[in-house]
Amino acid sequence: MATNRRPPKPKIKPARKHDEFSPEDTWNRLSKNIREIHMHNASSLSFEENYRYAYNMVMYKSGSMLYNGVCDLVAENVDRLAEEDIIPSFPKGSTSDPVQQGQENELLLKALRRVWDDYTGNMSKLRDLLKYMDRVYTKGNNVPEIWDAGLDIFLKHIIRPPIQDHILSAIVTLIQIERDGYVISRSAVKECVDVLLQLHSGQQDRVTVYKRDVEPAVLRASEKFYKAEAQRLLATCDVPEFLRRVEVRFQAEKSRTDHYLHSQTGTPLRKILEEHLLIDNLSIVVEMPNSGLDPMIDLDKVEDLNRLYRLFDMVPPGLPTLRRALKSSVLRRGKEINQASVCAESGEAIDAEADKVETEVGKVNGKAKGRAGGQPQTHILALKWVQDVLNLKDTFDKLGKEAFLCNREIESALYEAFEDFINLNDKAPEFISLFIDENLKKGLKGKTDVEVDTVLDKTITVFRYLTEKDAFERYYKNHLAKRLLYGRSVSDDAERGMLAKLKIECGYQFTQKLEGMFQDMKISSDTMQAYRKHLESTTAPTVEMSVTVMTSTFWPMTHSGATCVLPEILTKSSKSFEQFYLSRHSGRRLKWQPSLGNVDVRAKFKARKHDLNVSTFGLVILLLFENVGENEFLTYEEIQSATSIPHAELKRHLQSLACAKYKILKKHPPGRDVQPSDSFSFNDDFTCAMQKIKIGTVSAKVETTEERKETRERIDEERHYQIEACIVRVMKDRKHMTHNDLVFEVTRQLASRFQPNPQGIKKCIENLIDREYLERCDDRKSYNYLSCSILCLSGYDQTPEPATTHNPYQVPMLMSRSGT
Repeated sequence: MATNRRPPKPKIKPARKHDEFSPEDTWNRLSKNIREIHMHNASSLSFEENYRYAYNMVMYKSGSMLYNGVCDLVAENVDRLAEEDIIPSFPKGSTSDPVQQGQENELLLKALRRVWDDYTGNMSKLRDLLKYMDRVYTKGNNVPEIWDAGLDIFLKHIIRPPIQDHILSAIVTLIQIERDGYVISRSAVKECVDVLLQLHSGQQDRVTVYKRDVEPAVLRASEKFYKAEAQRLLATCDVPEFLRRVEVRFQAEKSRTDHYLHSQTGTPLRKILEEHLLIDNLSIVVEMPNSGLDPMIDLDKVEDLNRLYRLFDMVPPGLPTLRRALKSSVLRRGKEINQASVCAESGEAIDAEADKVETEVGKVNGKAKGRAGGQPQTHILALKWVQDVLNLKDTFDKLGKEAFLCNREIESALYEAFEDFINLNDKAPEFISLFIDENLKKGLKGKTDVEVDTVLDKTITVFRYLTEKDAFERYYKNHLAKRLLYGRSVSDDAERGMLAKLKIECGYQFTQKLEGMFQDMKISSDTMQAYRKHLESTTAPTVEMSVTVMTSTFWPMTHSGATCVLPEILTKSSKSFEQFYLSRHSGRRLKWQPSLGNVDVRAKFKARKHDLNVSTFGLVILLLFENVGENEFLTYEEIQSATSIPHAELKRHLQSLACAKYKILKKHPPGRDVQPSDSFSFNDDFTCAMQKIKIGTVSAKVETTEERKETRERIDEERHYQIEACIVRVMKDRKHMTHNDLVFEVTRQLASRFQPNPQGIKKCIENLIDREYLERCDDRKSYNYLSCSILCLSGYDQTPEPATTHNPYQVPMLMSRSGT
């Protein structure tokens, strides 16, 4: 039986043996080809063949020979490139022309870049050929890949003396040439910097050559340059030009950093500029004579001041320095305004004394001159002071907005400065009130509502700086009362607008009495209408009269309420109104105030008749001369005895009638001042082109020293009561407080009206302890509120002085009332 045999398995023959591998021969062939690559002949070589050479050397354990041999060939090539391209490009240094120096240094940097481009191109080809070596040999033997090894070789053979020194010098020199105003090839520097940024020194920190060598050299040169530059600019430029050049330097260095230096150099380079151009010279710049901060403000150099602000804002001490300088500038200007006001008042006092001497001499010679009419100089000074402050405020408001960009620190400094110098003038509350009074009387004529609101806003701005708002309140109430009584307000809307602004600033309590004054004026108008209607059904008095009835607690007039013996014709009219008023209101007491009334009276002179507007006291005096002969006289004593007008008031009104612009009476002897020994006669020879003549009463618009002293005493007395009331209110709410906390809280609550003195607060606390409103605790540092007190001062309301009014009709009579 036949069987099937399986065919035998084929035998695998061993590979045919090649020629024996020779590392030396392989390396010789490979090294020859690498040299050809270095000579730019790679196009004639076979990539596969050279790759196989390198692959075989690694496979047959000759990687070390390959790696070291390639490094040696690379180093040989780098040395050749340095000798052929870089070293011949070294600057000769034989010229001082910056342009030629720049060109020589640019050639060196361009040569370095050419060598780098050539070198990296060759290294790229070698990296491709030796990829197997990089993947197998370098990782196993802990050596850099051929690309990294090539960079290290370039660093050691190129970035070394003297090449390194020349490169650094070329970069620094080109920067300096550009700083001096010449044009350089920024691209050449940029390309060189890019090379140095790719080269790292050290295996650990891997710091770039740029960071290690170039940046320190640039910073050292920059520091030296800007030290000298700052001194040169300060010596040759005024402040505006200095600031312009400094700003240009900052812009130039930023452009330099952005275009060809590395961004990491920008911060230390900027610090050098800030330190040497700005920080070291901040005070010198703002204080430089003829061109510093003050002259720039005087010349309204907004652009230069804005540049100053921007530059100072760059450095930490800049804004504090500018803040101090601005505050000092405002204080100096404000003190000059204050001093000008004081000097003008002193000069006026000297002139007044000289006038007095002249008057005494004139009495002896019989040639004394009468006093010229017109607005008192002190009043003009008050208005000028406020206007100067407003002008100064406008100037710095404009600068704060346009130059200093509404910086809060600067605005705070300006506020503090204005507050300081305004409160240095102890007459500031009175002056501000006079300024408002002047504007509300006649300064707003012909102005639109917007312009009126602007003026009022400005005055409120100055008012806001006052710390003694209670002193302003007293003056403002007096001036407002006179405006209302004499009908001098230009616009009721403006008055009420000002009242609304004061209410916003100081609260309802500040304006409560002011609103009561307006209410009294309205009620008085209605009362007079009722009185005239009443007269239609009865026998009317001979003299037509208009009366303003005032609530005494609303009208804070400081007048003493001087009275006089009224002529019978006026007495009848006053009695008629008084009977009518009391028949309508029970429980009220009326007190006439003739010292603030005025009268329209027709006087007959030889030439013609004139309608005179005089005060009520003036009319009483003139009526005494109605039955006096042409050549007869009335002595001062006779007038005073007949009228009972107080001496001070009598002198003022006789002076207005006999010594001012319109001399209705003749004074004997002639002179500017009225003395008890003088005598008076009616001036029949008086002539004037006008039919209607207003005889103003001689009085100073600004308080005298004695009046101001009296006002200050009253203000201090009111403050004492307000401090006590505030202490009781606080303690009633808190029940128990330490001394320091109580002083702080009282000061905080009263700061909107005035700045209380801690010693004054302590004195008030002691008074309240004595009166058993408070008790001192055992620790002697705190207080308790005693709720069993009979009288509570928290509801204390200061009582203003008796009020007075004015009448716009023929015989204005003034009356204050008090109700039960």
